[in-house]
Amino acid sequence: MSTLSGKHIVLGLSGGIAAFKSAELCRALVKAGVTVQVVMTEAAEQFMTAVTLQALSGRTVYTSQWDPREANNMAHINLSREADAIVVAPSSADFMSKLLHGGADELLSLMCLARPLDKVPLILAPAMNREMWANPATQRNMAQLKADGIHVLDVGQGDQACGETGDGRMLEADEILEELEGFFTPKVMAGKQVLVTAGPTYEAIDPVRGITNLSSGKMGFAIARAARLAGADVTLIAGPVSLATPRGVKRVDVRSARQMLEAVQPFVDEAQVFISTAAVADWRPASTADQKIKKDGSGETPQMSFVENSDILASVAHSPRAASGELFCVGFAAESHDLLTHASAKRIRKGVPLLVGNIGPSTFGQDDNALLLVDETGAYEMPHASKQKLAVDLIADIATRLNRQDDSGHGVGRSTFSERN
Repeated sequence: MSTLSGKHIVLGLSGGIAAFKSAELCRALVKAGVTVQVVMTEAAEQFMTAVTLQALSGRTVYTSQWDPREANNMAHINLSREADAIVVAPSSADFMSKLLHGGADELLSLMCLARPLDKVPLILAPAMNREMWANPATQRNMAQLKADGIHVLDVGQGDQACGETGDGRMLEADEILEELEGFFTPKVMAGKQVLVTAGPTYEAIDPVRGITNLSSGKMGFAIARAARLAGADVTLIAGPVSLATPRGVKRVDVRSARQMLEAVQPFVDEAQVFISTAAVADWRPASTADQKIKKDGSGETPQMSFVENSDILASVAHSPRAASGELFCVGFAAESHDLLTHASAKRIRKGVPLLVGNIGPSTFGQDDNALLLVDETGAYEMPHASKQKLAVDLIADIATRLNRQDDSGHGVGRSTFSERN
């Protein structure tokens, strides 16, 4: 379930070709469990019809401050009082300038001006030509809007409708949705640096063959995203996977276990949390052929020997910062059977305060999962749910443990997850 579920958002459209993205944003918000009330300026109606937004939102669209449907004829008051937030997407340069100066000559700007400042946040998704965006007047306006407490999103970069290329594009619908989820997510990890490993590793046999596993990286990527939404500064070390980088997350791509270890080490000295989600190969071929190993027709199979890879989680968990409590380490165990037994033993063997277990064959490549959390006090389950939901709950659990550690100055025991759920 999205953190936006149950929210009521007023989606405002000012004039701009990016209004076509607002239709997809409206659809995505509704899918996330949001009730959406669309308000359009006269200029917006030149780019998108109210009929389209009405069909997507399931609610009548407002376009005029003189709308007779409101018994008191005060749509600008009534609509703003019901909202959890007002999101203007697209927000044109002209509309931003109007807001800056307190202009209120049509319903959307009037509603933004009349909203209760302490209860209804205003979020703008700018959209304009690259030269308009770079103009000093626009940049001054944006800086002052932020100073006034208005949340202004970044812009995208790329091809523009005018034929030019550069900054100023409105973010895509999924990017805005993620920004809104982050806006409403409690910042339980604010100020923390979180290091996450995700996906499989690939151990080469020759230039075209190798040893790997079925890990998709989805759980690790979901955890990185959840930590970022919770306010953390997140670095993601990813094995060979085909997944988009979560917005706002720094990503380092690797292939082998040795490369992953090398990539992890520079961040260990700064991170407060290390979450080892990657399914790292335990062994690698002792040697890698420079050319493809070919069959010779003899029926004999090539002889291969293996060496054990370094244990990334154990090496980090036994580092001085982890031993002193400055770095909280979380391990993952993907097992095929006897999950509690193997996960409990692995937690002790690795020397980590928290071990998260799951049944690998049941979750690799899937969008859902079920987790078993094992710490020094015992074990308890996070029931079957989407990986994103589990990631949000796991980050909240880790944040609770960190707070208890900060309060006590020593070890971290079981969180209140089971009590909260």
